[in-house]
Amino acid sequence: MSRFAFALALAPTAILAQEAPFRLALPIDCTPGEDCVIQNYVDADPGPEAADFTCGPLSYDTHKGTDFRLPTIARQREGVDVLAAAPGVVLGLRDEMPDILQGWDGAPELEGRDCGNGVTISHEGGWETQYCHMARGSIAVAQGDRVEAGTRLGAVGLSGQSQFPHLHLSVRKDGEEIDPFDPEDTATCGDAAPADTLWEAPLAYLPGGLLDAGFAAGVPDWFDIQAGEVVAEVTTDTPLVLWGYAFGGREGDVMRLTVTGPDGVVVDNEVLLDKTQAQLFRASGRRAPEGGWTDGSYEGRIALIRAGEMLDERQVPLDMDE
Repeated sequence: MSRFAFALALAPTAILAQEAPFRLALPIDCTPGEDCVIQNYVDADPGPEAADFTCGPLSYDTHKGTDFRLPTIARQREGVDVLAAAPGVVLGLRDEMPDILQGWDGAPELEGRDCGNGVTISHEGGWETQYCHMARGSIAVAQGDRVEAGTRLGAVGLSGQSQFPHLHLSVRKDGEEIDPFDPEDTATCGDAAPADTLWEAPLAYLPGGLLDAGFAAGVPDWFDIQAGEVVAEVTTDTPLVLWGYAFGGREGDVMRLTVTGPDGVVVDNEVLLDKTQAQLFRASGRRAPEGGWTDGSYEGRIALIRAGEMLDERQVPLDMDE
């Protein structure tokens, strides 16, 4: 008698245990919505356009993973861990590509290495996860290693086909790409998420928001904003400029920039977004008045507004002195 038949003979009414469902832990050491966001989802549009599982624009054509982005390169350089999303065995890795965003001077030819530095893990039941764009020299596992959910694999980097600091997570079942937010392909337009995702804990869908904000003595450089290296350097006789850095901006959104100081409101401007953009910044300000700005405390407020509703906002303090 087989072990299986023997077990049934002993307990004929017992219900056989089913294989546990495959679930994913958060693959990055950050808090989505606070110090990281999901910039792109799996492309759910079968044609040449792109859409995320809600029919929103947070994807691009043929994108096959989930992008957990950090707000700035400065945050990436502080070190943010990449974590195994489920127990498994390391199938392969790459760890020699430089941390240079595509489009920067010195960015290498990819030659099929779009993932950059990364790790691939095999899981039970035909599942596989792949972690891309990791920092060179950060890989902390070896091929053949067994890992648990939460095992440190390395750190977020800029390698491969990357336009901002992020971890790209791909999920596959028997070689087929799966959207962890919509594994059964049942989502309908406008849904925050289907009831049965692959995530152990729910991950809220954020349709856009603010990544960073600050003051400057002029309109800041786009590179400095992405890098997180804008220095205020505002004094009583320089221009006073408030800027906001956002992701997921849509045509028709409004970014409102307001500055108040000891003498009341000094900047109050609404900027209409005329196109949908994955990331963007807007700025507004004034030259110093005759005699200079009044010493004291100033506060900037940046609000991203969609269809008349507040999507996100930030407050930025500034102490003005000569």
